[in-house]
Amino acid sequence: MTLPPLATAADLAAAGATGSSDAMDLALRRASARVRRFTRQDITFVSGETVELAGGERVLRLPQYPLVVDDGNPLTVVEVADFGGTDWTAVEDRDYSRLGNELTRGYPWQAPSRLMGWPWCGPSGVWAPKVRVTYSHGYDEVPDDIVDIVLDLATMNLTNPGNLREVAIDDYRQVYASETIGGARLSREHKADLRAYRRPSFSVALR
Repeated sequence: MTLPPLATAADLAAAGATGSSDAMDLALRRASARVRRFTRQDITFVSGETVELAGGERVLRLPQYPLVVDDGNPLTVVEVADFGGTDWTAVEDRDYSRLGNELTRGYPWQAPSRLMGWPWCGPSGVWAPKVRVTYSHGYDEVPDDIVDIVLDLATMNLTNPGNLREVAIDDYRQVYASETIGGARLSREHKADLRAYRRPSFSVALR
């Protein structure tokens, strides 16, 4: 899946950056990749993605957020059976509750033959070992603070495309900031601003 840059060439030009169309596009792709790698988030809107997650707990956390659920973007949650068994579709507000990106398993609703867990004799209120989720996530419009960081990184990439430490011509000498060498990097301030969007590495396990 190819994701679009988190800002546009028009945004970059409006911020005062200059360069060819190809150079601007490359700078924005590189900057967007660094932001996505740090946050572990797609950020832009993605419709109907299917993932398999490790269950076994009462709370199932979806890896990408914000979660989008409406008439055009349904949420489908299926407990995957092992050893040729039958997969089972969980229903919101009957089998689990949803708060943000967390799906919390309920307790038995049809005693004694069904327990809220997998397999049928498993503990109540626990997701199956493997759960398949189809969901939509992300922002229709990228938040302004993320756009600002992408533009900042892209501008630094454009100011030093050759990854030079310094340039000297006659009596003129320009020294480039270390952040622009080898491709612009997220600064400490950038990371602090992005931390609210970052998914902890231990919060979800893909299967």
